[in-house]
Amino acid sequence: MSQQVIALDSLAGVRLGDFDQTDRVRYLKEFGRHSQSFSTLQPGMKFFDLEGIGYIGYMRKWGNIFVLSDPVCAPENFELILTAFHKKHPGANYIQVSKPVTDILHSKFGLYGTQFGSESRIDLTAWNLKGKKKQVLRTAINQAEKQGITVKERFSDDHTREISEAWIRTRKCKSNEIRFLIRPMNMQYKENERHFYAYQDGKAVGFIYFDPIYDKNKIVSYVPNISRANAEFKQGIFYTIMTHAMEVFQEEGVPFVDLGLIPLMCAPEDEQQESKLLKKLCRFVWEKGNFLYNFKGLAFTKMRFRGSVEKTYCCHPRPLPLVEFLAMFKLTKLI
Repeated sequence: MSQQVIALDSLAGVRLGDFDQTDRVRYLKEFGRHSQSFSTLQPGMKFFDLEGIGYIGYMRKWGNIFVLSDPVCAPENFELILTAFHKKHPGANYIQVSKPVTDILHSKFGLYGTQFGSESRIDLTAWNLKGKKKQVLRTAINQAEKQGITVKERFSDDHTREISEAWIRTRKCKSNEIRFLIRPMNMQYKENERHFYAYQDGKAVGFIYFDPIYDKNKIVSYVPNISRANAEFKQGIFYTIMTHAMEVFQEEGVPFVDLGLIPLMCAPEDEQQESKLLKKLCRFVWEKGNFLYNFKGLAFTKMRFRGSVEKTYCCHPRPLPLVEFLAMFKLTKLI
């Protein structure tokens, strides 16, 4: 697919597309650099397509529109596709987007761009288990070995649903699997998914599903979007499966592993385009809202890998989008 860059003054001549799955997969493999690009193909997504440019994935809830991740297109065309999308959906909210997307939405359309959390990326070309700060990982791996845990990559379902349902019953949110921010376990589109299982006495006791991240039709990273474990092993089994998978990816020459969203883990300073009201609310939920979701536990687990941390943002028209956030929590099945 050739990378087509179109001047903004020719926006009137840009044609809306009506892509099929094959078309979107082509754009995904060319431009799917965001950790949630693969998740834009999850069930229930709606799409805004531009011929020769790419697409935006979004969902609706209670009359609100929620865009997931950066547009799946060349970064040079972010402004073009966002301008066309905003013209059609001026009240949309954008979830888990990068700083370049945030800057466009703020400067052109006056949207607030508030930090929504952080993302962590691990450079596999330099990563190893050495050092005092990775002692937690080494301890978890040693404990797993003592309990006879082994890890293997498998391409078939192996007690997946049984493990998942037992795991969900131990969560703060017990009724459903989260969607949108975390794509559902069963997707129709599965190309280049990687599944790693932990076994004890021949029985699967945990697993992680990795999704590919693309750039120019090459897999440049994987992100662990689905992880489940027997409640007896808790977070230690995650460390064991992760480190095994990372060693496999290293051997294959994959340069990175992305750990995905760390929700509400925000920098202490405020930025000019942020809503101070929403930022204050996010900090309050981080401190007091662990009964909704284990924000701090997730942050602790992901930060043990010592990756580089980047901010991720939500962009919103109103300074305090309480109804919109309630709708998003309902959309994601957190409530």
